Amino acid sequence: MEFLSSLFEPIVELFRILMGLFYNITALTGFPNYGIAIILMTICLKACLYPLNKKQIKSMKAMQEIQPELKKIQKNYKNNPQLMQQKMAELYQESGVNPLAGCLPLLVQMPFLMGVYYSLYGFEYQGEPTFLWLSSLSDVDTTYILPLLSAITTFLTQKQSMMNNGQENQQMKMMMYIMPVFIGYISINFPSGLVLYWVVMNICQIVQQWYMFRNEDSGVSGKAKKGAA
Repeated sequence: MEFLSSLFEPIVELFRILMGLFYNITALTGFPNYGIAIILMTICLKACLYPLNKKQIKSMKAMQEIQPELKKIQKNYKNNPQLMQQKMAELYQESGVNPLAGCLPLLVQMPFLMGVYYSLYGFEYQGEPTFLWLSSLSDVDTTYILPLLSAITTFLTQKQSMMNNGQENQQMKMMMYIMPVFIGYISINFPSGLVLYWVVMNICQIVQQWYMFRNEDSGVSGKAKKGAA
């Protein structure tokens, strides 16, 4: 963990400065609070990364939609790898899908997300006031409310993503239940400020995914009503 922290040190320092900035903003309003500062910083970060997040999710959905055709090509040309690669490339071109397009946005986002993680993991909340039921964001949440929220929001994020991308395989369904339990379990031992960031980040992700696919959802509902009529 120390190696990764030093690797992202410039970004970590940047977000620690931003934490101080957002804290000063809360102080100017008359309510100095690091909890509110974390929420504001997370919202701003997710808003800035929205274009990359959108590109990544849309690319994953496009790849999922052509999976049946890809499987047919792999089955029909399994004895001719060269022709199979050619046919797959033609399918990508016809569908306007780049198989690597979903990876690049994720790689660009990772340094920022890791920077926030490490900046909050070792952040010193000097003279912090209480935040809701939490007496200190440096300590673990002994009420287990935040770890529970981290598990619930992680589950909702994964379920929403699976529905939007049309992913129904057994492996994804298992991960949809295993990952939230894992996140909730490790959150028990994490500082409350870090878990608060995770919860807010998940909520922002849920809102962003809803916003991305809102027209598709309304289109499906419209078709359903028309079919019922």
